[in-house]
Amino acid sequence: MKKSYTHIIHKAVSCTIAAALFLNNGTAVFAASDKVTSVLPAAGASFALSSDQVSLSTLQRTEGMNEAAMAQYATTLPAGTELKDITDAPVPKASSVGDAILKDIQTATGAKTLSDVVVEQEAQADSATTSKEEDEALFRTLVIADVRSNSYVNVRSGPGEDKEIIGKLYDNSVGTYIDEEDGWYKIQSGSVTGFVKGEFCVTGEAAVEMAREVGTRIATVTTTTLKVRKDPDLDAEVLGLVPIDEQLVVSEELDGWVKVDIEEGEGYVSAEYVRLSTEFVKAESKEEEEARLAKERAARAAANAAAKKGTKSTSNGKIKSAISYTTESSSIGQAVASFAQQFVGNPYVYGGTSLTNGADCSGFVMSVYSNFGVSLPHSSAADRVQGAAVDGLANAQPGDLVCYSGHVAIYIGGGKIVHASTSKTGIIVSDANYRKPLAVRRIF
Repeated sequence: MKKSYTHIIHKAVSCTIAAALFLNNGTAVFAASDKVTSVLPAAGASFALSSDQVSLSTLQRTEGMNEAAMAQYATTLPAGTELKDITDAPVPKASSVGDAILKDIQTATGAKTLSDVVVEQEAQADSATTSKEEDEALFRTLVIADVRSNSYVNVRSGPGEDKEIIGKLYDNSVGTYIDEEDGWYKIQSGSVTGFVKGEFCVTGEAAVEMAREVGTRIATVTTTTLKVRKDPDLDAEVLGLVPIDEQLVVSEELDGWVKVDIEEGEGYVSAEYVRLSTEFVKAESKEEEEARLAKERAARAAANAAAKKGTKSTSNGKIKSAISYTTESSSIGQAVASFAQQFVGNPYVYGGTSLTNGADCSGFVMSVYSNFGVSLPHSSAADRVQGAAVDGLANAQPGDLVCYSGHVAIYIGGGKIVHASTSKTGIIVSDANYRKPLAVRRIF
């Protein structure tokens, strides 16, 4: 087939070779090369023509012949073939050949035309625009606590300071606007529905701006193990691995890629394998606060009991027991911090839980706390809702969990943490503010 009919372009994409066939009628089709070979043979593109057409090669050979030459050429044709069969045959137009090629490729490979690709890209752009518009619409319905001089504003049963306190809306926490009455906003936040004084809150357009600051854009991993790459490209070097349901802080959203923060640094993940959302802190009801405080008291008692029983054995024999770090003058949190530091220098192992043979960040925290009778999940994302919220690193105490994007550590005091960092560094001590914490949680 003449080159004027087809141009075949191959572009390497990861481990798959994509092929594009551009036709004279302006159409382009795209398909994977392992499928294209069944449609585009090694010698080029070959397609059967209808019964009233002849091959292009035959037409090319007879083009420009005089009568004598045509007569001579007729002697070389198969028996029964007359010269008029050739000279009278309809010449296939580029558009008809192109349509045939397009149909065959689409049938054999499920290929997409250029117009299909354009439509999909436009739909994705519209989806992104719609998502941003939906976010802004949501933000306009928010009531955000702005109580810099205090840590929270009371949520009351009615619009007045004489009404019963039914919960607390902490600084920068949010609720959904329901109604306004006498300078009080009726909101719903978490399990709490009540009234907050308007002078301590932000709403409307101001809430839209503030929501972007106090909200945390989160990418939740939806595949078993997600690769984080150094650049937004499938061929880029893998920076780290992240397990399913892990939640990563988003710093930038690109076309098909999301820039996230992990322990190994900032990298990119395919938007196809994450679920994006904006996370806010909600109100805590009076009952939830009481239950939390009771749980903390029970946890401290259980930790003391577990520490006295000694430390669990490992494949390397006994390690220094939890009780040896528990004294009359030290808190349980301090004992946890001291106990954890004896494992500094041990290896980091993805998915591991061994304090001596290797653990990942949440496996390390989980195993340390298990020696104090506390069962924590093997997930840094789940650790962000354990225990009680602490208002920032400035108020952290030894033993608190410090949660980062895709990572968790144990606070040891003095602005330091101990954590299973990366496969290169193992279990180490670092400055607690080496990355921006998402949350600080107190177990005891």
